[in-house]
Amino acid sequence: MICGVDEAGRGPVIGPMVVAGVCVESDVPLRQLNVRDSKKLSPERREILAPEIRKLCRHEILVIAAEDIDATRVEMSLNDYEAKLFATIIDRLKPEVAYVDSADVNEFDFRRSIAHHLPFELEIVSKHGADDLFPVVSAASIIAKVTRDAEMRKIEEELGVKIGSGYSHDPETIGFLVKWLEEKGTLPPHTRASWDTSKRLLSANATRKLEEFGGGK
Repeated sequence: MICGVDEAGRGPVIGPMVVAGVCVESDVPLRQLNVRDSKKLSPERREILAPEIRKLCRHEILVIAAEDIDATRVEMSLNDYEAKLFATIIDRLKPEVAYVDSADVNEFDFRRSIAHHLPFELEIVSKHGADDLFPVVSAASIIAKVTRDAEMRKIEEELGVKIGSGYSHDPETIGFLVKWLEEKGTLPPHTRASWDTSKRLLSANATRKLEEFGGGK
């Protein structure tokens, strides 16, 4: 049995990180589906492929909330946390070989970090761009992305406002955060407070409030 593990939502300032793994005897059916790195597929194509992948593969998913990411970053780096999450998925799937998209600059270090968290030995192939190289990792990346997209839609429904992709380079996301801070004075739910973007926006909002207070005297 082989498995692939990948994540979606490592970098955004809003929303969860999702780690997914898929496990199959052979990747031939996945090749026939023409799976690719989820970032290279349209949202519509990902939504079509995801249920097909679920039919073909055993799969496991972890959805890590923003507040849990903030809390864990106090104890360990994001790379170490991701390795621990990947190991959790691999432990559940129990493959003979695991292919993973390396989160660390050093592929060997990431492989070693995953192995450290596993109670059994297996071959781990840790590569940058693994979601382009191995169909099982492509499939995992699709499952992770579709799951995160669904989680983001739930957050929008909960808050009753469009929040964009959740990434700091998205003007809609930044616009939402700035407006929420102006109106409420705090970061909205599901925001990663430990992110530099959050800290900068909080600081800018506090400065603006001070200037408004000073100007009114």
